[in-house]
Amino acid sequence: MPSRTTGPYRLLFDHAFTRVDPERAHHLGFAAIRAAEPVVRRARQRRERPGRPVRALGLDLPHPLGLAAGFDKNALGIDALAALGFGHVEIGTVTALPQPGNPRPRLFRLPADGAVVNRMGFNNDGAAVVAQRLARRAAARPATGTVVGVNIGKSKVVPDDDAAAVEADYRASTRLLTPYADYLVVNVSSPNTPGLRDLQAVERLEPLLRAVREEADASTGRRVPLVVKIAPDLDDDDVLAVADLALALGLDGISATNTTIARGGLHSDAARVTAVGAGGLSGRPLTTRALEVMRLLRGRVGDELTLIGVGGITTAGDAAARLEAGATLLQGYTAFVYEGPAWPGRIVAGLAARG
Repeated sequence: MPSRTTGPYRLLFDHAFTRVDPERAHHLGFAAIRAAEPVVRRARQRRERPGRPVRALGLDLPHPLGLAAGFDKNALGIDALAALGFGHVEIGTVTALPQPGNPRPRLFRLPADGAVVNRMGFNNDGAAVVAQRLARRAAARPATGTVVGVNIGKSKVVPDDDAAAVEADYRASTRLLTPYADYLVVNVSSPNTPGLRDLQAVERLEPLLRAVREEADASTGRRVPLVVKIAPDLDDDDVLAVADLALALGLDGISATNTTIARGGLHSDAARVTAVGAGGLSGRPLTTRALEVMRLLRGRVGDELTLIGVGGITTAGDAAARLEAGATLLQGYTAFVYEGPAWPGRIVAGLAARG
């Protein structure tokens, strides 16, 4: 059974948030984070920030820990999230076309496992709106220092078996969003858009990544680092094939891993898991497989690529283990939901204490 932290946030989570629909709780919590940004920022400025700076993707970051895509899909609170202690914030997944996502309910908690199941379906405002929002932020806050990743995916209405249409869809997002991205992530690994994971097959992934690289280079006068995000459900040979492709194409990094469709080894009641249904599982159950994938990747690519470790990072020990396995950067999401706004600071401090 996973260990649980205690404290005011845990009491609030157990006795208030769990009584609210998870998606509504997310919106309420995110609104509170945005509202509290000035106070949180001033408090952080008054105390020393722990953590060791890291250089990755050609960027200087204050420490390795960032927020994974999925929390801030629409670039609504980048700097508020950074004020909590995240060293980088990855927004999205953003699609070329705005879309509502899958029917509700589509977000579920499995507290006994420290896990979340989502079948959101890339609900977002669309690349044009998000680009406008990023442009306004850049004009209003030209020197925040927050590293921003932009995660892009396929619009649901685009047929997954029409390679030209898929390429055009990703190109559209790339063209609009690259000017505002410190790095760009191609998401081909969410289980909630039909056919999306089929794009991880090397023969389909290669032309797509080439197209995104070409469009990114044409969209801005600087070279924006390009990363591909993969699923934990790939078998080992396919993980290595993606690593080889990333090297061959000159990508800058790989993000591993996204959510899983597996349900083995859970502590939650089986009837509850069945009732939740389909979707991507995130949180503690991913720890072991995500660690295995990281070791595979680092063993294959050596020191040539930035590897972003995502999935099942809850404690400072988890974070340290992922770094030891080869991760350059780390990201969390589900632990942030369960542990609260002090979580990033605890992880960063814990890593700093380990030396």
